[in-house]
Amino acid sequence: MTTVKPLFREKKVKKHPRMWHRHQADRFKRMARSWRRPKGIDNRVRRQFKGQMVMPSIGFGTKKTTRHVNPAGFKEFIVHNSKELEVLLMQSRTIAAVIHHAVSTK
Repeated sequence: MTTVKPLFREKKVKKHPRMWHRHQADRFKRMARSWRRPKGIDNRVRRQFKGQMVMPSIGFGTKKTTRHVNPAGFKEFIVHNSKELEVLLMQSRTIAAVIHHAVSTK
């Protein structure tokens, strides 16, 4: 049995490879590391001074062609019944079917 290869395989470029962390979350244990936008009037990160950490913006988004693509190069589609699976037969080189958790083994 041969494996199906994707029609187009484009490498996903990460513009910011690390996770976004909250400013000064490493200094205080009570602050969660999950991203929150700084709102202080004198905050140097919010004012975008040189040498400070960058804030997430729309420019750090991934390319439209590689968005929602798994590492094998396919876009995933959740299948709930056999009729939805038949629709995907024409798209076998671009979309991979993922069986929904509520579908039985029958």
